[in-house]
Amino acid sequence: MAEVQRSVNSLQLCTRWWEASNRGTAILHYIVEQVPLIYCLEAEPQPVEEERCVLERILQPLEFFLFGEDPNIGLQKLQQRNCGTSSQLCGRVFKEGETVYSCRDCAIDPTCVLCMDCFQNSVHKGHRYKMHASSGGGFCDCGDLEAWKTGPCCSQHDPGNSVAMETDECVLDAELQERAQTLFQVLLGYITDLMVWEEGDKLSEEMKHGMKEDTYYCVLYNDEHHSYDHVIYTLQRAINCDHNEAHAHTALIDKEGRRAVKRGTLTSCQNAKDLIRLNSEHITQQPLRVEILHSAVMAHQTFALRLGTWLQQIIGYTVGFRQVFCQVALEPGADSDKPCLISRLMLHDARLFKGARKIIHELIFCSLLMETEYKRQFAMKFTEHYKQLQEDYISDDHERNISITALSVQIFTVPTLARQLIEEGNVIKVIIDTVMELLREHLDSNQRFHFQGYNSEKFFRVQVIFHDLRYILISKPTVWTEALRGKFLEGFSVFLGLLNCMQGMEEVKRQFGQHIEVEPEWEAGFSIQIQLRNILSMFQDWCSSDERILLLAFQECHRALLRCTNQPFRSEPTDSYMCKHILHTRQYKVSQEPVSIHLPISRLLAGLYVLLCRSGAVKYLPDFVDPEHLDFCAFAEHSLHCLVLAAQVSAEMWRRNGLSLVSQVYYYQDVKCRDEMFDKDIIMLQIAASKMDPNHFIMLILLRFELFEVFNGNCSSKDQDLLKQWNRLTEEMLYLLIIIVGERYVPGISNVTKEDVTMREVIHLLCIEPMAHSSLVKALPENESHDTGLESVISKVATFKKPGVSGHGLYELKKEFLKEFNPFFYHYTKSQHSKAEDAQKKRRAQEGSDKALRPPIPPPFCPAFSSIVQLLCCDVFIHVLRRVLQRAVDERSALWSEAMIQRALHLIGQGLLEEKTQLEACSVDEVTFDFSHKARIIGSDHNKSLFHFLSKMKTLPSLEAQKDMINWLLQMFEIVKCLREKSSPSAVCAVDQTRPEESFQDRKRKAEAAKLHRQKIMAQMSAMQKNFIETHKMLYDNVPESGSQGENVTSMDSSAMELGERRVAVGPQQGLCPADREVLTCILCQEEQEVQAQAPAMVLTACVQRSTVLTQCRGKTLPTKEGPYPLFMPPDLAVGTHTGSCGHVMHATCWQKYFDAVQNTTRNRLHAELIIDLENGEYMCPLCKSLCNTVVPLIPMESSKLNYESAELVGQVLTLPQWIQIVLARIKGLTAAQGAESKVETEKEENAMLRDNQSDFRSILSFGVQSPPKYSSSITDMLGVCATTVHRVGLQTAPNELCPHVPVMTWNTCAYTIQAIENMLQEEGKALFGSLQNRQLAGMKALVQFSVVQRLKSSQTVIQKHFTDMLAVLVPVPDAEGTPSILEVDFFHLLVGLVLSIPALYQEESVDLQPSAISSAYNHLHLVQLVTMAHVIQLLLTSQDSSTVIGGGEEEEARAAAALYFTVSQHTDGLGSNVSGSTIADSVKRGILPFLRCAALFFNCLTGVPPPEELSSIEESSESQVHLLCSYLALPYNLFQLFQEHRDTVNPLIQRWCGNSAISIALKGEMNIIRYPRKRNKLIDLPEDYSVLLNQASHFKCPKSSDDERKHPTLCLFCGTMLCSQSSCCQVQLDGEDVGACTAHAASCGAGVGMFLRVRECEIVLMASRTRGSSYPAPYLDDYGETDPELRRGNPLHLCPERYRKLHQLWQQHCILEEIARSLEVLNVMLTFEWQMF
Repeated sequence: MAEVQRSVNSLQLCTRWWEASNRGTAILHYIVEQVPLIYCLEAEPQPVEEERCVLERILQPLEFFLFGEDPNIGLQKLQQRNCGTSSQLCGRVFKEGETVYSCRDCAIDPTCVLCMDCFQNSVHKGHRYKMHASSGGGFCDCGDLEAWKTGPCCSQHDPGNSVAMETDECVLDAELQERAQTLFQVLLGYITDLMVWEEGDKLSEEMKHGMKEDTYYCVLYNDEHHSYDHVIYTLQRAINCDHNEAHAHTALIDKEGRRAVKRGTLTSCQNAKDLIRLNSEHITQQPLRVEILHSAVMAHQTFALRLGTWLQQIIGYTVGFRQVFCQVALEPGADSDKPCLISRLMLHDARLFKGARKIIHELIFCSLLMETEYKRQFAMKFTEHYKQLQEDYISDDHERNISITALSVQIFTVPTLARQLIEEGNVIKVIIDTVMELLREHLDSNQRFHFQGYNSEKFFRVQVIFHDLRYILISKPTVWTEALRGKFLEGFSVFLGLLNCMQGMEEVKRQFGQHIEVEPEWEAGFSIQIQLRNILSMFQDWCSSDERILLLAFQECHRALLRCTNQPFRSEPTDSYMCKHILHTRQYKVSQEPVSIHLPISRLLAGLYVLLCRSGAVKYLPDFVDPEHLDFCAFAEHSLHCLVLAAQVSAEMWRRNGLSLVSQVYYYQDVKCRDEMFDKDIIMLQIAASKMDPNHFIMLILLRFELFEVFNGNCSSKDQDLLKQWNRLTEEMLYLLIIIVGERYVPGISNVTKEDVTMREVIHLLCIEPMAHSSLVKALPENESHDTGLESVISKVATFKKPGVSGHGLYELKKEFLKEFNPFFYHYTKSQHSKAEDAQKKRRAQEGSDKALRPPIPPPFCPAFSSIVQLLCCDVFIHVLRRVLQRAVDERSALWSEAMIQRALHLIGQGLLEEKTQLEACSVDEVTFDFSHKARIIGSDHNKSLFHFLSKMKTLPSLEAQKDMINWLLQMFEIVKCLREKSSPSAVCAVDQTRPEESFQDRKRKAEAAKLHRQKIMAQMSAMQKNFIETHKMLYDNVPESGSQGENVTSMDSSAMELGERRVAVGPQQGLCPADREVLTCILCQEEQEVQAQAPAMVLTACVQRSTVLTQCRGKTLPTKEGPYPLFMPPDLAVGTHTGSCGHVMHATCWQKYFDAVQNTTRNRLHAELIIDLENGEYMCPLCKSLCNTVVPLIPMESSKLNYESAELVGQVLTLPQWIQIVLARIKGLTAAQGAESKVETEKEENAMLRDNQSDFRSILSFGVQSPPKYSSSITDMLGVCATTVHRVGLQTAPNELCPHVPVMTWNTCAYTIQAIENMLQEEGKALFGSLQNRQLAGMKALVQFSVVQRLKSSQTVIQKHFTDMLAVLVPVPDAEGTPSILEVDFFHLLVGLVLSIPALYQEESVDLQPSAISSAYNHLHLVQLVTMAHVIQLLLTSQDSSTVIGGGEEEEARAAAALYFTVSQHTDGLGSNVSGSTIADSVKRGILPFLRCAALFFNCLTGVPPPEELSSIEESSESQVHLLCSYLALPYNLFQLFQEHRDTVNPLIQRWCGNSAISIALKGEMNIIRYPRKRNKLIDLPEDYSVLLNQASHFKCPKSSDDERKHPTLCLFCGTMLCSQSSCCQVQLDGEDVGACTAHAASCGAGVGMFLRVRECEIVLMASRTRGSSYPAPYLDDYGETDPELRRGNPLHLCPERYRKLHQLWQQHCILEEIARSLEVLNVMLTFEWQMF
């Protein structure tokens, strides 16, 4: 009824509003009346109650008004009229961090992206896609036909036919449209008025209606100047709140943008405001933004935001509603001066708080940007206000993703919209004018930029505007209109104005005398250059798409260059003479005059000229530019000065100018800038070289390099520094000539394509070394679409080598492309040049070729540039080369260097190749290029020709490294000569050509001969050795095999020998342990020592850690104060204690000194606590840097030689029942001796064995005792150190050497470590013995022997009590309490504990005793038998029917199994019936195998008896393994035989075991039962395709947070739980400390150890404690064999099974802690990371 009543009320309200004379006023009046009654009624908001009230009182009536009836009915009618269909556009607005996808094959530009759901349902999933994390603010382009070449719609948004995206026609009926228009006008106007409301403490007349009291809020706003801690501190001081409350306020302020921190009167709020400003101002010199708002204003603003989300919902109902909303939003204001509503909101955006901005932006996304026509209108409004919006953004301190300016990417990247904005809004001019206005303050008196002392934060924001210019230009037009031409050229002219301010900016002048005092600012200029790099390229692309535009642009650029103020010449022209040539030019020295590295206009002109040549439009250039004013020689001066500057910096002439200039030259040639700086300067020089006389050009180069007089012979000096400087400059000058003549891979300079250019770049990169794909991408320039072109060429030139378990995939250059290698490739850095040269020489040496690195044959120049080759045969060039070679020949001269000669030889090679190429292509008469002729003739009169010098250099020892190159050049001279004479090369030439091959064959023949000679000598030596052995055979036969005397061996009884050699580790037939002396070397002092009981202790480094590797119940914790643990390990192995070792040995004293030194030195190290925990005794192994926290003392193994005859006699008496009687009597006697009251006589006996005459409690001693070994004091001390650490770490308790659990934890860590090793071997498919690494084997043996001896450090009474309690699980021990059932015990832990504690029974008051070898043998035998039988019963009680059979099984075994099963079922309820005996036998063998394997490892380390050799083979089946293990452990192969042999003894025990109440509970299913064999834990299965994981993460919802803010979904690889990491919402208390979700999860899931995958970052995080963790590469690789942390490259990723297996091994082998420590040690942590909050 209440629901019906509300509906009636809403209907009445909407009727009243509709019938009102002014409907809008009526609705607004009602809203103003209701809002203060819902919101801001209390100091703390009540979101649930507020939401219920606002829906009931306001939003539901508004929906009734909109539809004029029940909204559900109205919506159904809309859908029936087919008017409610949604648009084909997805329009999903991205949150920060959300994964988005871009198709490299189909996207128009990189800004076109898809959301996760659309991508998964699109055709692009099978294409080459990229994925990355969104910065927030964008939206999905699915359905936008202008964004995609193919597949514009996913299956969810495909309307059925792909038509052009136009405004959908959805005509609402007249009344509905009128209602919608009225409602939207009122509500959007209301929202706008509230959002732009400036006077927060005052009320408008409308709002005062219905107000009864004045209440105010003190509201604190978010800013980016104050940190979390600053705000928390301020709030605590200002409003007297505690830390938690202040933290909550701060978190909400950061999330929503503002928060009311106080509610009260105007005075109290004013006081709070003043205190907040006062306390915050002294921290950052800038107070926090605080405002006082009237509660009504606060209420209305809160509701306005709620209205925004409601409007998004309403608009989504139908296209018609969306269109009406867009009309209202863009409708001009009533006043002509008042902008439309959306303009008002945009212009006020920078003053809105974060939460309000997000709502407004999302409203724009789902309305204006979803309709083509309204998107155009909005874009015009945006462009109209562009300058003001950007100025507001610059002044704002919020990130751009929550600024209205971020919407530019949604507008400017739409090709058709960009054209319209250029034509109608002149957007290029608007953007550049905005940049100029914002940078105007940095102009100097010459109207050039000077950024000294600039504001870096503001400057960074200004640079963002360049992105908008790039967006506008990203798609060049295919069709030009006159309007587009006009506006583009106008924008281009304005752009030239910006470049004009950069041309010649920040000039530098060489510093003489003292070093520069203050480094000049240079980063800002290069930051702009980097931003303009793609923009310059795009302007040139636009120009090249229309011939007329290209010519007009060149004209404008030429005019701009002539207007530039940085003309370099201040002197009159003079004449310079060389080789009878005269150069008339002005003098200019780079080393003395100011020079600038920034020449964007000059370089743009060069680029445009090449495009003119490429298109053929250069022939029309005289019609646009007067040829007299087109002086490329003068234009090239600027570029030449830059190149000379770089050369002089390389020659260290500018050292006193500091690092700033070095950095500028570095970036000038770096891949980020070079294509629009260094490369364009080279092109400008090539243009000048094509226009000038070649002799004059070379002379100009010499003049600017300040080498003219050096090569004219008019300059000499004895100053070594000056000579070195001239040599370096000569090298750089020759290198520049190599580049000008040889670098032709530019479209327009030669007939090459962009693909050819990229291919050449890749070839030269791979000539350095094989490279990863990512390294190649970084080394190649990107275009405006962030594409390098690598994909299209890499498969042609290189082969891919897949990576292994580590490293990454590499590309290797194919051999056929090695001939393209140019050692003087102009994009090589110095180090790359050196590496490439060495690599190629080494390769050629391996192939047996000569080491001459010949210049490759370049492509021919285009006709406009063909004259450049004349540089190689001009007189001045020949003169320069002659001078260089003459200096080398004249060994007294210091004016040469090998690098100079190398470059000169390369130039000679270029000249000869050019002549050879022309001669082969044309007839001799047509070839005017005569380099070889001039090289032979000029200077030949005095034996000073180039050819003469070259021939003479061949014999110079100082040029031995260049000998091969000189030989090749001489051959080339001969070849060219023959081509000119039309004859074949002479015999000399032929001999020279074949000599390298012949020398190679000769070397090969000699190597074969040497090999045969070595084989012959080895055969002779082998024959002599065999002859010696035959001759002295008797000598070899008489040598005993062991170190004992021969007669002892021969006199040994043959049967005893046979028994001693048996591979049995348990019982009276136990084999002998090889008596090997163990001599070890201390890794610290390098001294050797034998491990002996009385010797000083030697210790093994070890790390003790808690582990859940074997757990069967992940997340379970073990209580240590109550319950059976730690004495009884539960069968689920919930948490164990593992002790591992790196296998390195030290003296105990050496270790102690090292440990003390580490403690002292590490405390002073920065953030040392992140690497090692000093308080817990951690240290790094001195040798391998493994993390350790204790040492295990090395104990010599006790040699036990059995007298087999005596053992056999004892065995006849000491049967299993007799042994049980004796042990129980001993326990009873010891208890009585300790003063315990004996109640055995008064109680009913539980066992027939106890009814017999009680044996004397000392009868156990009659079977053999001996004195325990004595150990040195240092060994005893180390026993305590290790045991205390195991106890402390295992139980997470304070160190206490006297705790009774200390020996128990020692036995537990021994057992658990062996189980972990057995599990690892089984997992990896390795043999049980012989497969362990030396460190693992040494650690396990040392741990077992330590566990054996540790009892000597403990109270024997305590150990006797532990033995008694443990034995009570197996046999009825009097007075035993709290004994667990056999289903609640891990029997291997029990076996280890019993075996290691039973010697304590032999302890007497007056004398220390321990069992003899025979006693120990029978103790071990009967304990193994008892424990094995109990385990078999455990297996039967927990077994499930299984069809898998590991062996055929014998009939006898099956019958025995069935009989035992029948016996057990008689004593229990719930066991299945009708189970075959073979099935039971098979189930038992399968379940008991891990126990037998662990027992074998344990007794092997305990006794040293070698195992059967077959157990060292991995080929053994489970069936044969059981047989071998039973043999080694003295158990019958048919384990059921044990029950038959000891039927009278065992049957009462079975009845007792099965009679425990826990058994019946378990069989009823009321208790968790562990099945055997236990399941082996593995890391969770990960999907092959990483996008599947990203999809899971995108749907992840934080369980403790309802907002949609960015989360960090993190996957636990142990259990598969998805967690919310690094977020305050999921922090929990752990031991009184706040920790993050992952830290808390690791504590329960991995006993403090964690392995997590940060899904959105594609990164593994390893955690070892609350304070330590490190990142690790994820096991996902892209197609190039590389990982991609943070998804920076965004390539598709696929699971690498080998790497995931390595992670699994890292966990299984307990190496996570070690990996973290090593990682942190390598990283040398400087900044702390709060891992506890992860």
